[in-house]
Amino acid sequence: RSGRSAALRARMEERLLGARFRYLNQQLYTGSSRDAARLFRADPAAFHLYHRGFERQVRRWPERPVQRIVRYLRRRPASLVVADFGCGDCTLANSIKNQVHCFDLVPLSPLVTVCDMAKVPLAAESVDVAVFCLALMGTNLQEILGEANRVLKLGGTLMVAEVASRFEDTRAFLKAMTQLGFRTVSK
Repeated sequence: RSGRSAALRARMEERLLGARFRYLNQQLYTGSSRDAARLFRADPAAFHLYHRGFERQVRRWPERPVQRIVRYLRRRPASLVVADFGCGDCTLANSIKNQVHCFDLVPLSPLVTVCDMAKVPLAAESVDVAVFCLALMGTNLQEILGEANRVLKLGGTLMVAEVASRFEDTRAFLKAMTQLGFRTVSK
């Protein structure tokens, strides 16, 4: 009897985790990066819960986008400086030899600098590669991408890995990126 009770409890906890993850995900996509920073400052445990739900979801995917970015950067010079916006658990930094500046709303690793993605503590034109791997969240995308543009060296690379459903119109997003001064190299 206690075995069935424990299994039922585990299933209920999984459903609750899934529901909270979806709720937090919705908050992140429908508010600004400042709202997200406030949310997780007020409730750091919510970020850990969000990240657990995120990891559960990504495990079912055929490929993790961060692994594709890792493979790309391993083929490039280790001297390139990288900024990882929304770094999560710092998988990128822990997988390549490059210097990686890790930014997120809550520190899941000692490597993380906690900040709003629209205001990272880097000098202008100080990085070669800026990465948003499943981290383009918030209603102030222009401000966040403008910040990436600010810290990128002239001729630097912006890498965005995002689920297509994140955008109502992918072509419109790419056009907006062009207006920010970026050129699409591959999609």
